[in-house]
Amino acid sequence: MKYSMDTYRLYYGEKRFASSIRVKVTMKEAVNIEILRVSANIAIKRYPYFAVKVTVDEDGGFVLRPNLKRVAVLPLAKKTRLFCSNEVNEHLLFLEVDGRDIFFNISHSLCGGRGAFPWLMTTVYQYVKDAYHVEPYAPGIRKPGEPLLPGETAEPSLDLLLDEPPIYTSKSKNPVALVKDYMNGLYNPFARYSNYRVFGFKQKDIMAYARDNDASVASLFLVITGKALDRVLPAKAAVIGGEIAHSPTAELGIPNTHCDILTHAYIDYERDQLKWDMEKLGTMTRGQIILQTDPTVSSHQLREIYSLFGQLDQVSGLKNKMDFIQKNNPSTGKDARHGTYLVNYTGRMDWGEVADYVESYAAVVEGHCVLEITSLEDRIFVTFMQLLRNDKYIRAFKSVLEELGIPYTVEGPFPKHLSKHQLPV
Repeated sequence: MKYSMDTYRLYYGEKRFASSIRVKVTMKEAVNIEILRVSANIAIKRYPYFAVKVTVDEDGGFVLRPNLKRVAVLPLAKKTRLFCSNEVNEHLLFLEVDGRDIFFNISHSLCGGRGAFPWLMTTVYQYVKDAYHVEPYAPGIRKPGEPLLPGETAEPSLDLLLDEPPIYTSKSKNPVALVKDYMNGLYNPFARYSNYRVFGFKQKDIMAYARDNDASVASLFLVITGKALDRVLPAKAAVIGGEIAHSPTAELGIPNTHCDILTHAYIDYERDQLKWDMEKLGTMTRGQIILQTDPTVSSHQLREIYSLFGQLDQVSGLKNKMDFIQKNNPSTGKDARHGTYLVNYTGRMDWGEVADYVESYAAVVEGHCVLEITSLEDRIFVTFMQLLRNDKYIRAFKSVLEELGIPYTVEGPFPKHLSKHQLPV
């Protein structure tokens, strides 16, 4: 591929959905915005590949160049700010503050949630150090001034992918799509309310239940959400489909890369299957995830995507490139496959003593019936995202948790306020 991987998502457009990640880190005490401004601009020096701005080359391609302007740290505003705008110093990231909350906004083109974690953890570490005049013990956090890890700026390529048939091919059972919800969420101003709720769990409760039912954290929440939707969707919806993202960076030999490299696994549940006991569902779901995240399967998925980017490189002119992606976007074409709902598990965040200053964590992205799961020390946070005001899915989700005897807390709903891009033309 001719350009950096961090540029290709920029062509997809944001007519309907924002291509961004917003993470809310709630501290235990009110945030001093002046100190955070200093801390954030110390921290960003550890991540030069994020301190960039978007330009257009002579062929009409997006190119990222170093941006020496300060990272913007701003009071939370009602109006959603745009990446690349003068207000955020042309950056593809910025921070906002409201009381105890720090909102980290970053372009999905630069990374996914897993890639954003190190940057925001370094920023919070530096803030704790500057605000409280302490040196928190946090060996899992990358410190300002430390060198980049091996492969941290490495990018995937066709050469890294296995060139052999996938060991398993998942065949869709045509799960129900929440088309009516999406149409209302996109076009009905009375129904649309892009929002999220934050569920909190004790890690020991989730891990004990998962262990007793042959499940992982990810497969457990896939099953719980499937059972919740089974309670509210009409009987004519014969199949409910779960979808989960997978990062194959370790298999590709670049475990430290910041790049957003994702494949997807699909678990289609027939309605009768969702009545099975939890252990049987846990075994089935975990087994499907293992099969569909095999390196041969991941390589097959990625080969199709990277081949598309290679074709994009041959198109001249920015408008033509944008049109090409709109016509050939594999996630929206007639052959695109989606589940009824999506679960992402971004893993455990090792904050060390910095965790003592953090109350909660919520990762927010675009979508409806989308769950983002993160483990922070002895806690697990699940962000449940919707496009609608209707809370029937939330009620059903809570009822399954209560029936299974899994304690939880919940906050929200909160508006998403996802940022879009103001790209050069």
